[in-house]
Amino acid sequence: MTSSPAPMISIGGPLPSSEPLGLLTDCHRRIEAALRVLAEASRWHDPLDAAQRQSFSRALRFFREMAPKHTADEEQSLFPRLRQLGVAPLELQVLEADHQEAYRWHGEVEALGEIRLEPGWTAPQRARYTEVIGAMDTLYRRHIDIEDNVIFPAAKRLLPPEQQEQVRREMVGRRAIQ
Repeated sequence: MTSSPAPMISIGGPLPSSEPLGLLTDCHRRIEAALRVLAEASRWHDPLDAAQRQSFSRALRFFREMAPKHTADEEQSLFPRLRQLGVAPLELQVLEADHQEAYRWHGEVEALGEIRLEPGWTAPQRARYTEVIGAMDTLYRRHIDIEDNVIFPAAKRLLPPEQQEQVRREMVGRRAIQ
């Protein structure tokens, strides 16, 4: 018996929110959805069916292609503006360290994910994959909580509307079709 894959993850295309900082929280919901798919994949039986393969491949692609853009949105567009205002300097350092740790996890998940797409992955591979996904989930839950409940509300309150709009334009530019 196989589990149904989670809903498809949107990877590109138009961003749902038109509110500058809302784009960041929209991305958080996509991160959470991708993480759910990656976690579910450790429980799916071999061989993966077509829907599972597609959902899993999209989740891997999301972290490969979109996570770096989200990190750039924060580290290149939002965080420097907040630093200029003296907003949450310690939290910003923690969040940047989280980004570095997440990248290490992403690389391992990508490698194990490629193995997962093929039938016959081993019990040790499955165990390591489950461990890494658990670590990523823990990191992202804490990270997203800080951003959604501390950083983004402070930015919305303190950044002038024109700076918020500039952040939005920079984000959209990172996602422009090249």
